[in-house]
Amino acid sequence: MTLPTKKPAFAPFSKKQMQVLCWWLPESPFHTRDAVICDGAVRSGKTLCMSVSFVTWAFSRFDGCAFALCGKTIASLRRNLVTPLLPLLRELGFACVEKISQNLLEISLDGRSNRFHLFGGKDEGSAALIQGMTLAGVLLDEVTLMPRSFVEQALARCSVEGSKLWFNCNPEHPMHWFHEEWILQHESKNCLYLHFTMRDNPALTPAILRRYEKLYSGAFYERFVLGRWVAAQGSVYPMFSAAKHVADPPARMERYFISCDYGTVNPCSCGLWGEHGGKWYRIREYYHDSRKTGEQRTDSEHYAALCALAGDLPIEAVVVDPSAASFIECIRRAGRFRVLPARNDVSDGIRQVSDRLKAGTLLFSPACRDTIREFGLYRWEENAARDAVRKENDHAMDDIRYFVATVLAQEAQDSFFALAAERRGSWKSSKTEPHPASPRR
Repeated sequence: MTLPTKKPAFAPFSKKQMQVLCWWLPESPFHTRDAVICDGAVRSGKTLCMSVSFVTWAFSRFDGCAFALCGKTIASLRRNLVTPLLPLLRELGFACVEKISQNLLEISLDGRSNRFHLFGGKDEGSAALIQGMTLAGVLLDEVTLMPRSFVEQALARCSVEGSKLWFNCNPEHPMHWFHEEWILQHESKNCLYLHFTMRDNPALTPAILRRYEKLYSGAFYERFVLGRWVAAQGSVYPMFSAAKHVADPPARMERYFISCDYGTVNPCSCGLWGEHGGKWYRIREYYHDSRKTGEQRTDSEHYAALCALAGDLPIEAVVVDPSAASFIECIRRAGRFRVLPARNDVSDGIRQVSDRLKAGTLLFSPACRDTIREFGLYRWEENAARDAVRKENDHAMDDIRYFVATVLAQEAQDSFFALAAERRGSWKSSKTEPHPASPRR
């Protein structure tokens, strides 16, 4: 079989990317390795060159076989890997048929055809989805975001002679199981390990590099820009500055939301958010600490405070702590507000809030005293085996994270307001709603 020789229309690969593309070729000194691991900075070109290499390797060795492409979710896998990959494969001469309902890619070249199944490894139950398959190879995109049970089940499926394993990820906590058992032991596992920085991606201009270097701080800067496996320490939001982030909100806003971290014994924190000129202001807040006041409030009393916080403003939705089932039901029964269970991935949410703070698009009224106080006290746990925040001074921090992760991050991915033209009408009139994390199919 002759592999495609047509040159695709993208920038020349860097030396590190060429290693990923060619490590399995017979003339490579690494062709006897069983796996390749690529880790390092964001936007360093790992995923693109690895996915192209994976497919061309598959066609150099196999015909009529099944392979797996795995991501944290099917949606993220399509967005991060499949969508940019398919045009390049077609330009290289491959014929690609995407069967979306079956989560399947059928790819052919010069009379050969192979199947590439798409899998999402979002939780422990995902391992059952891939169980029982026989695979000739698997590519795990962002492997550190997948549960260990799913990863190990995917690897166990690769029983075809000559099969190989492909991993890529951004760094996490140094005690992460994948770092300890695969990266630190890559030689004993017969893996080729390649570490990437942003400068290994020739497509990034100096201006874009400077932008990314300014975007992150603290542990996120070390992981996503420098590509280091480091533990988060000290303040969770070291970039927060009263001089930069505390400002009087404009009198009129374009849109309004409320976010809520519910508590009875623990504090209950709610924030009113308004958008103006592409920036989001926390206009005012409700913060009740029963330990300080000696008064434990009921769902109905918290709901009355929520209504007072909203006033007569057109609130698009109330984003609520997903574990607060009784309070969610209380809001729904009252029928005034659209209620959304919040997305509650702590690490992702903290990173998303950090991005907004660094960009200066998340601002806070001086009236939000408890929020400003918590920003100064919110800390990472020291000497923890994984990233974890101290469970104190975190209630306003949680409701801010719920708002950013559920509303702003989803809008940025063009999935939260898929029906933007009818947003205001449908949000006010509908009695049931899809979760924003679940795109309509």
